[in-house]
Formats: sequence, C-alpha cells, structure tokens
Amino acid sequence: MLSIAVAKGRLLDSFIQLLEEAGYCCQLLKQDTRQLVLEIPEINLCFILAKPADVPTYVEYGSADLGVVGKDILAETDKDVAELIDLKYGRCRLVVAVPENLRISSVQDLDFNSRVASKYPHIANDYFNSRGIQVEVIPLHGSIELGPIIGLSEAIVDITETGRTLKENGLVIIDTIMESTARLAANHISLKTKRKEISKLISDLNSVIEGVV
Repeated sequence: MLSIAVAKGRLLDSFIQLLEEAGYCCQLLKQDTRQLVLEIPEINLCFILAKPADVPTYVEYGSADLGVVGKDILAETDKDVAELIDLKYGRCRLVVAVPENLRISSVQDLDFNSRVASKYPHIANDYFNSRGIQVEVIPLHGSIELGPIIGLSEAIVDITETGRTLKENGLVIIDTIMESTARLAANHISLKTKRKEISKLISDLNSVIEGVV
C-alpha cells in the first residue's frame, strides 16, 4: 500500500478530484473525520493528513512514500525528497509586498536593514541576499499582512492567489519571487522499493493532467 501525506483543505480537495478522475474511488476521504491516517485498501492507498510544512519531512524520513505539497513549501523546507510531477493546481505566487502609502515600486527602494515579515524566512533571506539588499527577516506564522499594519515590518514576503487580501490591507506587490503549484514528491527509497506502484500512480495522474483520459 502506498502512503501519501497531504494537508487538509484545498490541496486535498483538488487531489481527491484528480484521483477520482483517474479512476480511484476516494469516498472515505470526503467524510468528516478526526482520523489522521486513512487507509483505502480498494485503491491500495493510505492517506496521512498532515500540516503543509510537515509533509516534506514525513516524505524525507520515509513515514510517507509520497507527499502532495506546494512548490513554495518544498523550496522553503529544502528537504531531501524527489519532486516527481507538477499537479497543475493550487497555483499561487510568492511575492514581496509593501504598504501602498510608502510609494515604493522596487525592492531596491527599501531602506537599509528594513524589516520583512514572512512565513518563508529561508526563501526571503536567499532572495534579498542574492540582490545584495540588507534586510532583517522576521518569521511569522499567522496573518503576515499584519506586519506592516502594526509597524512590525516595512515589507512582507507571502503567498497570494489573486492579491485581493493584500489590496484590502493596503499592500501592493513590488516583485514576484516564484510561482507555485502543487507537486507530488517521493521518498528516495520508496522510489526504488515501490517503483511499480508509484509509476502506475504517476501514469494515471498524468493521463488526467495532460487530458488523455
């Protein structure tokens, strides 16, 4: 049985839809339950419901054979996993945003040692270092938009789909660091020991993603 770590919410809902279009019955996953591990013997899959940031860790250490996780999380955690396929959903952007009233249009306009709030401290540090811009990155885990509003930071690095939340909080995007979609990642050992099962799943998913079915 293949084990797949995936976070509850939109990523899971979209993955269920993708699996069902590929011929896998996932009715059990749609039920309201507090169970964190759900086995579906009929399709030879076991689902581990985890926090998004924990998915790559479960995969790296082999607690899960596979994981469904955003490219942004893979980049931030930098775990030793094999990225297999782009699932083509959960599309969003990781951006740099600042208060509109600062009248800043470029990251180069930020003051020396400006504070930047982010759930992605490693990506943020790498981004600003690569541009030779000295900033202080402040890790946050809640609503990042609060940073500039309450004076904690002059800028933020955060994920956005439409930019609506940023706009409603008086923030404007001044750069896009990366685009992100959901990815299927694998444990390196599982790729060898369960190669046949993983290859079949990838083939079935790709048939739907590429519109072959």
